[in-house]
Amino acid sequence: MPGETVPGSAGIPCHDGDASAPEGSPATSAALEFLLLGPVRVVRDGVEQPAGPPQQRALLATLLLHEGHPVGVSELVDSLWGEDPPLRAVAALRTYASRLRRLLAPRSEVLVSEAGGYALRPGPGDRVDLAVLDELCARAERASLEGDAALAHRLYGRALDLWDGEALAGVPGPAAETHRNRLAERRLVLRELHLCAALECGLHAESVSDLTALTSSHPMRETLRELLMLALYRCGRQGEALAVYTDTRRVLDEELGVEPRAELRELHRRILSADPTLDPAPAPAARESPA
Repeated sequence: MPGETVPGSAGIPCHDGDASAPEGSPATSAALEFLLLGPVRVVRDGVEQPAGPPQQRALLATLLLHEGHPVGVSELVDSLWGEDPPLRAVAALRTYASRLRRLLAPRSEVLVSEAGGYALRPGPGDRVDLAVLDELCARAERASLEGDAALAHRLYGRALDLWDGEALAGVPGPAAETHRNRLAERRLVLRELHLCAALECGLHAESVSDLTALTSSHPMRETLRELLMLALYRCGRQGEALAVYTDTRRVLDEELGVEPRAELRELHRRILSADPTLDPAPAPAARESPA
């Protein structure tokens, strides 16, 4: 709706994503922002541009996910429609590509015809939220390896803030579904890493509710159960931590016929013996995150 703000766009109001730009309005060469971690959107100078119907947004997303590499027409047809494409799928694809070029104008170098297909290459001043995600995760991993849990926690939090609901929301086609599932798994792993860093920072009580909710949603996820047990134990709730392990054994036995993994069994043993090495270490002073 008019006045809506776009995440990652410094709170600048944007137009409705389905509204048509005024005919004949002057195009600008301002930096472009491509958003995939939610509804697929294009933002120019803080203003959301009309990215078109679902298949057109699927074409845009597919090209962005190939990170500048050309994608052949037949692969694009398969990505957008799967095994049952319309009779004039190639013509429709060319129409969507033409409309995307108009959307991106005058930046004609961004979307090019190449190698019997298309490639989309954002410029140096442009922003793709997936590329920002990769950068933040790499920095967070370095901070974690260097022992700066507070910095890692902040950077993982910033990475998670890039999501605006389900990735590629509303985008049709089998390729989008595959990428949607992959990104959903990546988001869950990031939440685990964020919570792991939180425990290293001493945020045990603050993490229990999130870990309880995530464990309920993903009962087979042993990493989440391990983090929940540790958070509860560090909050002085030893009995509840042991109860999580008992429930884990039951679920894994009923669903998979297996025992908890060795790391979880070892944590259970250490909680039973009140191992002092489970107590949190004093957190070092965090470095400032570079801009």
